Amino acid sequence: MMLRGRIIYNGRAEGTALVSSSPMSFYGGINPDTGEVIERGHELKGQSVKDKVLVFPYGKGSTVGSYVLFRLRKNGVAPCAILNAKCETIVAVGAIISETPCVDMIDISRIRSGFMVSVNGARVRLSEPAARHRQTIRAAV
Repeated sequence: MMLRGRIIYNGRAEGTALVSSSPMSFYGGINPDTGEVIERGHELKGQSVKDKVLVFPYGKGSTVGSYVLFRLRKNGVAPCAILNAKCETIVAVGAIISETPCVDMIDISRIRSGFMVSVNGARVRLSEPAARHRQTIRAAV
């Protein structure tokens, strides 16, 4: 499946989707040394954003969140790309200074955690995981 959005920071990336239906805060929400989501009560708490295509509706919280995205990159634990329904300033600045491909105006309801995602500029290609695809084929037979 192919989606098209608006480029916030242009680039190419490929990885496994990590999807949140809730907004994300980088400052106080993600450990900049480990990439682990630490926000209490967040649906992704305990999971790592490292090398994932991080998908969430929009950012929230302090402007320091932009710098946290930069620290994630410097520490080698950043997401490989960010997809948003609507990117706001904190995430946009963070993506730019950390040189993380970022696209918004995406229908994130079509993406599930575990999907393989390829980002190339404004184009976002989704592939279901191989195991899920095999189950669909078996069910159709």
